Amino acid sequence: MSLADQLKVLIVDDTTTSRMLVRDGLQEIGIKNISFASDGEQGLKHIMSTPTHLVISDFNMPKLDGLGLLRAMRQHAPSQKMPFIMLTGKGDKDLIQKGVQFGMNNYLTKPFTVPALKTALEAVVGRLK
Repeated sequence: MSLADQLKVLIVDDTTTSRMLVRDGLQEIGIKNISFASDGEQGLKHIMSTPTHLVISDFNMPKLDGLGLLRAMRQHAPSQKMPFIMLTGKGDKDLIQKGVQFGMNNYLTKPFTVPALKTALEAVVGRLK
């Protein structure tokens, strides 16, 4: 069984269209076990209650943004080392630097391509197939 078959991914984004685009890209590269949250608070609840291997989160969300989610994850034992990929609509160097400070593993600028998504994932979790 490949890593793609086993990987449990949580997509956190307040925009349904964005969640579906990420889901479609993940499915195209063979990842099938995908969960969703529409903001950072829901994402954190999911992470604390459901086994998850990787989080792909938008930065700009209501309630708890991507950096807030990342900081909260790094304060709880089950998610301290969980791989985290940030999605951003802009290549904001300050945001990326803050993300790295808080333990972000990688980032993707929207819009992204499926090969870019696969490369970002493999840089964090290893070869998928």
